[in-house]
Amino acid sequence: MIDRRDFIKTTSGLALTGFALPYIGCGDSASKMKKLEKIGLQLYTIRSKMKDDFEGSLAKVAEIGYKEVEFAGYYDRKPEQVAKILKELGLEAPSTHVPLDLIKTQLPKLVDDATALGHKYIICPWVDKKQFTTKYDWKTLAETFNKAGEICNMVGLKFGYHNHAFEFEPVEGELPMDILLAETDEERVVFELDLFWIKKGGYKALDYFEKYPGRFQLCHVKDMAAEQAMVAVGSGTIDFATIFGASGQAGLKHYFVEHDNPDDPIASISASFKYLQNLSY
Repeated sequence: MIDRRDFIKTTSGLALTGFALPYIGCGDSASKMKKLEKIGLQLYTIRSKMKDDFEGSLAKVAEIGYKEVEFAGYYDRKPEQVAKILKELGLEAPSTHVPLDLIKTQLPKLVDDATALGHKYIICPWVDKKQFTTKYDWKTLAETFNKAGEICNMVGLKFGYHNHAFEFEPVEGELPMDILLAETDEERVVFELDLFWIKKGGYKALDYFEKYPGRFQLCHVKDMAAEQAMVAVGSGTIDFATIFGASGQAGLKHYFVEHDNPDDPIASISASFKYLQNLSY
């Protein structure tokens, strides 16, 4: 691991052109119920509030009881400013979402900012599927992720990818999600599994935990109504207790509540937190 200032100096010229039983990990006991130790929030959920009142919105998140946040932009604040606010509120920010184009062109700066903010992960949140129409395209993306992961690892960060539903649509007979998991180095690239979108795509989180153990260190906790609409966590059909019971197998360390377009963002994140706070698995 090298100092982040030395890192920026040396890399500033770089660019990157049914039913399942819960998994019981080592040391676990089926007779002991667990609860989430830290509940996180993907701040994209309250982006309308963040835009108008950055500091006040973070204060509300902390007041509700969240301990971790995942950023999707800093709203023109400098890393030092954001870090100060987080410290004052007792919040940790283990992860941030960054668009693919910036990952390709500005990764050294992103790494520097992430380190200053205490992030542990830089996550690519989405890609335009129109640009990835062949297996070769997805394998090329996997190689981009491997290179990004190598650079992140140099300063103790991890690089990851967050899925939507289209990664579960076959391309030339293979699922893009499987291509990415198979073609990326597990030492360099982790995955943030979106529990809503994998279900929307017709697949089960538990099956992916079993097939690719240890690869999913983060997840987005989102719920789905019977008609497949996104709803506040706990008011839908997703069996979070069973999924979280397989956390040891999955490698899960961080759980971020998210709702893409809630009618009332604060009410949504409050209801989601209350449900997860009381959930045992």
